[in-house]
Amino acid sequence: MDLKRTNYSSGAPLEEKVGYSRMVKVGPFIYIGGTTSVQPDGTVYGKDAYEQTKYVLEKQASLLEKAGSSIKDVVRVKIYSTDMKFGADICRAYSELFHDIRPLCTVVGTTALNRPTQFVEIEMDAVAGTI
Repeated sequence: MDLKRTNYSSGAPLEEKVGYSRMVKVGPFIYIGGTTSVQPDGTVYGKDAYEQTKYVLEKQASLLEKAGSSIKDVVRVKIYSTDMKFGADICRAYSELFHDIRPLCTVVGTTALNRPTQFVEIEMDAVAGTI
């Protein structure tokens, strides 16, 4: 098994400054770090948890494609929410993408994210070529 490591950047300035990658692929294993709905211009996309969740999941789906994978290969999703009252909106956006794929999913409440206008942060793990 080829366990070559490849780091992927989303272009966020802090990645270079702090020293982290948005996504790391080791062999067929793909790990996407905590991702929020911050856009390339630094603004937060979406006024509610549904819009933010949908945006983040689409951003992560694009990252998977860069690694030669797709959402069909996702095996685990971890969602952090600043308020569990957003649960229905988060689950609706999640279900639109993953209903038939059915990866593991955990939703955790947290007191805050980096900015007060961020409601959701998502991590994702995949194994390329599983489907």
